[in-house]
Amino acid sequence: MSIQGRVQEKKACLGCGADVSAQRRYKTAQGQYYCERCYAQAQGKHSQQPSPKPQNKSAERSEPPDRAFSRALGLVSLITCPHCWHAFPPAQILWVSQHHDLLGDPVLGPEKARRFLPSRFNPDGNAIDAHGLACQVLGCPRCHLPIPRSLVETEPLFISIIGGPKTGKSYFLASMMWELRQKMPSEFALAFNDADTVSNQVLNEYEATLFLPEDPDRLAAIRKTELEGDLYDQVNIGGQIVSLPRPFLFNIRPTDRHPQAGKRNNFSRVICLYDNAGEHFQPGMDRAGSPVTQHLAKSRALMFLFDPTQDPRFRELCRGLSHDPQLMGVRNTQRQETLLIEASLRVRRYANLPSNAKHPRPLVVIVPKSDVWAGLLNGEDLTSSPILPDVVSSGIAGLDCGRIERVSGKLRQLLLRWTPELVAAAEDFCEHVIYIPVSALGVSPEEAPIGDDKSGLFVRPKSIAPRWVTVPILYMFAKWASGLIAGNTAPAHAVARPAAET
Repeated sequence: MSIQGRVQEKKACLGCGADVSAQRRYKTAQGQYYCERCYAQAQGKHSQQPSPKPQNKSAERSEPPDRAFSRALGLVSLITCPHCWHAFPPAQILWVSQHHDLLGDPVLGPEKARRFLPSRFNPDGNAIDAHGLACQVLGCPRCHLPIPRSLVETEPLFISIIGGPKTGKSYFLASMMWELRQKMPSEFALAFNDADTVSNQVLNEYEATLFLPEDPDRLAAIRKTELEGDLYDQVNIGGQIVSLPRPFLFNIRPTDRHPQAGKRNNFSRVICLYDNAGEHFQPGMDRAGSPVTQHLAKSRALMFLFDPTQDPRFRELCRGLSHDPQLMGVRNTQRQETLLIEASLRVRRYANLPSNAKHPRPLVVIVPKSDVWAGLLNGEDLTSSPILPDVVSSGIAGLDCGRIERVSGKLRQLLLRWTPELVAAAEDFCEHVIYIPVSALGVSPEEAPIGDDKSGLFVRPKSIAPRWVTVPILYMFAKWASGLIAGNTAPAHAVARPAAET
């Protein structure tokens, strides 16, 4: 269509049918329009023309007009901030000023662009700041931190990863995300990409270090997650400086060849992942000025990393199977089940659960570095992926949940024998527990000097061959988020503790 044709194209309001092509209007995610008056009616504001009566009386009583209108525009009824977890309707979202003179925000500080609740919009629906510039970036009304637009249109899926210092959380995250970027489109017909490249910058650097190095034969390492730094933001809430975690945000959507392609809006999700420093899960570290683990109560699923190389009982078992440097010499030993117990206490506190109640959300106990200890699982093959090709349609794969649950049963028995306190803590915490072995690298690291009589662990990127790193996320979708990934089930006798749907 020519430029002239586009200018003269009629844009009809869905509410009253008026032509809104030459006036301020609101555009839905589906490309439809509302005039300002119909928007005001749906928001419950004063209007000369009465709002049409809804056909469903019960729906009118149960859902406020602003939420109903949000749904009509293709927006979520409530937005949950991925930084401070404040829930609010879309009408309350703030916009970030564009003009360079509009600096100084009361929550973020004098160097940050001012946030504001707009009263003017341009024809494309973008807010106009006090100096007349159109704005594109959105912000939370509580913490003022940026919110990606996909969270305004798509339901979030919060996933928390729990683990102590040096358990390999960052390596696991980087390896898992890199593998999901490859497998989701090719095997499951799902688009999987960044929802916010700024928020994901650190994780993207991790992935590049391991999987896209300039010299794949050169030793590389991911820096440790710190208590402060790039993964946290400092904000002023209620007159107090608060440290908030910066999430990793990913969009997952059905592609055109997926069976749910026609219901893309209903089945799309924004995955919000958190990589806290292990010290944040230690007792006494949950403070008012650093509520960085409160995402635990919002999470749809929890992951707990138990590092067997930090347990002296497992180290002794594995020394006959591997010469991994993490098994040799004097290594840090910590009571990892205490971190899980501390997490369970925080979840009960945040979610107002009784002390004797189990959390209804699933818990995935992830046992990393399986390349070191896989020989303890009685011949189970942990090198081949539990993905079943061509089980849905058009070459779309499914997940072998039966095999995963069989391995989970054997792994549970192994942990119950050597670390019974961990199994007891996990199964006292959550109703549904699954045990999954992974190896983020698939190869033992190498010890190399780093100066002043110190040494560190490094890996050669060319040798990396991840094992089962995508299984925790894929299993979650197959078992507890039906419609995106298909999965079979195991015979009842093969599963020690089957994970029931919530």
